[in-house]
Amino acid sequence: MKPEKPTTIKEIAKLLKVSVSTVSRALNDHPSIGLTTKMRVKKLASEMNYEPNQKAIQFLHGKSFIIGVVLPELSESFFSAAISGIEDIAYKRNYTVLLAQSHDDAEKEKLLVTKMKSQRVDGLLVSVSKTTSTYEHFEVFRKLNIPVVFFDRIPPIKDIHYVRSNLETGTFEAVNYLLKKGHRTIGLVNGPDTLVASHERKEGYIRAMTSNRLKFDPSLIVDCDLSEEGTVKAMDTLLNHRRKPTAIVTFNDYVALFAMRYTKSLGLKDIDFVSYANLPIINYMDHIPIASVEQFPYKQGKKAADILIDLINRQKNEVGTSEQAYFNVVVESELIVSEPK
Repeated sequence: MKPEKPTTIKEIAKLLKVSVSTVSRALNDHPSIGLTTKMRVKKLASEMNYEPNQKAIQFLHGKSFIIGVVLPELSESFFSAAISGIEDIAYKRNYTVLLAQSHDDAEKEKLLVTKMKSQRVDGLLVSVSKTTSTYEHFEVFRKLNIPVVFFDRIPPIKDIHYVRSNLETGTFEAVNYLLKKGHRTIGLVNGPDTLVASHERKEGYIRAMTSNRLKFDPSLIVDCDLSEEGTVKAMDTLLNHRRKPTAIVTFNDYVALFAMRYTKSLGLKDIDFVSYANLPIINYMDHIPIASVEQFPYKQGKKAADILIDLINRQKNEVGTSEQAYFNVVVESELIVSEPK
């Protein structure tokens, strides 16, 4: 049995004895077509299961109506929440999302960005991998005038569009909270030096300590690669420190989980932990961080998608504009206290 061929505008026009252009305009609610004709055309199109030719629409508008998204790990609750925000905006604004995961591998990220270009996406949303240290692979998008918006993990380069959480303020609040609880020796298990977020956490930590007239000890900040093995190494460094911390701030809730599981295996129960992201995962821990910095991933995803689609439409409608304005949106973080007050 041969598969049915898709219904064409020509077939609808022939049955209604009108021109192809009349059918096309009626389906697109053109004001030159009367209401009766529009209703006749749409009724027959529905009965014949007519579907618009996407390639023709793309050619007509000069767009694919697809936005690409490259992020580290969809399995992480933070990024799945961000994707929900991105998809909600894309659906609302008639865009399809093409999603890819770098799995925190810089080389894979470069390959995926190239593939996104070959798929002719209208724009790209990116949260860079933890191992990304060079950013030339995004330059081709700039040269082709295809907008790129970074979110959450943004690269340390100038003249980019981005949406991120204010992690310096979040860290300041987290450390301040621990200081008010009486802690004076506070460790920080930070992320890779390649991430802007790691530098923001460090700055917030330093500001909190110095504003409370405490000496900043750089050896209490230990970088890690965010893996369980890397977290354990960082914890060993802090636990063997001459000033053993009584509280530790961790890069995110996953690092907190690794760190707390490790301290439990050592029989240590007197260390307070504060983490970032305030993800649902912490509700399933035997022992949870006493506080977590909420970064609002859904809100970040929505805002990043909105900015990207606005940029796509602006570039389509304002060809030849000389000045490029860059959108730099900072979403304020919030310290969520988990322990009973």
